[in-house]
Amino acid sequence: MANGFYNIPIAVNEPVKEYKKNSSERIEVLDEYKKMYNNNIDIPMYIGDKKVYTQDKRTLSPPHDHSHEIGTANYGSERDVENAIEAAMKAQKDWSNMNWEHRASIFLKAADLLAGPFRSKLNAATMIAQSKNVMQAEIDAACELIDFFKFNVQYMSQLYKEQPESQAGMWNRLEHRPLEGFIFALTPFNFTSICANLCAAPAMLGNVIIWKPAETQIYSANVIMELFKAAGLPDGVINMVTVDGKKISKVIFENKNFAGLHFTGSTNVFRTLWKNIGDNIQKYKSYPRIVGETGGKDFIIAHKSAIADEVATAISRGAFEYQGQKCSAASRAYIPQNLWQDIKIKITDDIKNFKIGSPEDPNNFINSVISEKAFDKITSYIEYAKQSDDAEIISGGSYDKSTGYFIEPTVIVTSNPKFKTMVEEIFGPVITIYIYNTEEWDLTLDLLESTSEYALTGAIFSLDRYAIQHATKKLENAAGNFYINDKPTGAVVGQQPFGGARGSGTNDKAGSILNLLRWVSPRTIKETFVPAKDYRYPFLD
Repeated sequence: MANGFYNIPIAVNEPVKEYKKNSSERIEVLDEYKKMYNNNIDIPMYIGDKKVYTQDKRTLSPPHDHSHEIGTANYGSERDVENAIEAAMKAQKDWSNMNWEHRASIFLKAADLLAGPFRSKLNAATMIAQSKNVMQAEIDAACELIDFFKFNVQYMSQLYKEQPESQAGMWNRLEHRPLEGFIFALTPFNFTSICANLCAAPAMLGNVIIWKPAETQIYSANVIMELFKAAGLPDGVINMVTVDGKKISKVIFENKNFAGLHFTGSTNVFRTLWKNIGDNIQKYKSYPRIVGETGGKDFIIAHKSAIADEVATAISRGAFEYQGQKCSAASRAYIPQNLWQDIKIKITDDIKNFKIGSPEDPNNFINSVISEKAFDKITSYIEYAKQSDDAEIISGGSYDKSTGYFIEPTVIVTSNPKFKTMVEEIFGPVITIYIYNTEEWDLTLDLLESTSEYALTGAIFSLDRYAIQHATKKLENAAGNFYINDKPTGAVVGQQPFGGARGSGTNDKAGSILNLLRWVSPRTIKETFVPAKDYRYPFLD
């Protein structure tokens, strides 16, 4: 039992380093990049207190240089998943009974380790494995993950402190128990911070985790596990397994101890997993918690009063940073005729100035997309636009996968507001723009709201406050993260809790206390100091 109420260090967002030319942080991360890039490693699974190696070794290569090998991943079997569950359940009792301040200390230590000795290593791993330029890696792998650790500890403290009122003669208490079983964390390639947080957020509340990272993120996932170990996380609390999807699903979703899914990925996969859970619902001890952040078809809409350069910059950054592979990336835009020519000139000039290549050169704004599968999908949309009568590519449109999976930032302009690339998620450096009649603002808002099945992020640009108010209300269900005069990317932990609804997920808001609430099971305790000794109430006299 704790012998005091503890105030944790106040969470403050980690400052983003600038990586200017000849700066110490730039030199350090590029040196780490070269060292890691030229060193071949064999990445194990982490199950309980064991590092597990198998005969099924799969090559890991940077997407910007797919002929170069940086290591191998050891792929396991259904038995390895079963072993991971056994290890998690074995660890559960001691971990859930650990006083919360000691769990908090582990993740606060992880934050400080990442701010210091692990910063360059995790950034470099993200640059290599996920082809992020140095600034995108810094924002993601270092700063956002440090923020997740620190702010979630603060939210955990807040959660435990909030207690019910008590009347005379009794004491009401509320405790937040971890879920009865294990959490399955299924994580994506595009954000290292998301991968770690999907494991860490439930774990710090006393839960145990089975973690399956995306194949294209295994390299940096290994550094995350090294960070957890260095911070003192006990064996078996987070178990990292690399097993094919069908094999792991068969074991996970048929186990009675399955207690929750923490997911970021595609909408179709999430729906399939939800159905699988529903089909097995009678097997579980409790109804599982299902938390998912999925697809997006994120928008920018400009009012006639907007400033053209601001809208154009939001498109250049919002659509093309990290090659459009952010869940929040701008993928469709609605521009009034009175602004279009100025915006068009600015966007095309920006794209001409983009440098494309390996993240090892910090001058490259654009790097490769994540894989050949992604490359082929994205370029199929570009080819579709090239062959269509109601669309025109005004910038970009070229691509090459001979060395790496490089696609030019591409701008499609369409006369059809329901054009395929205005509706479907592409997840690459492609944005489609629809030019609307300047005076049809309200009709265009209706069009925007009804075009996509997704509702993740969106942005409005306007100097007219009535227009802003009207759009904010009219689009209230179109985006879980809504931006006024800013690009629709870049949510910061503790400032803009992130998540969307409709086809974009369960909107459980990572980076806030709302997400943590999903990983606890509250118990109310009422203690009466002087119990009654007679069943009769006064009204019976």
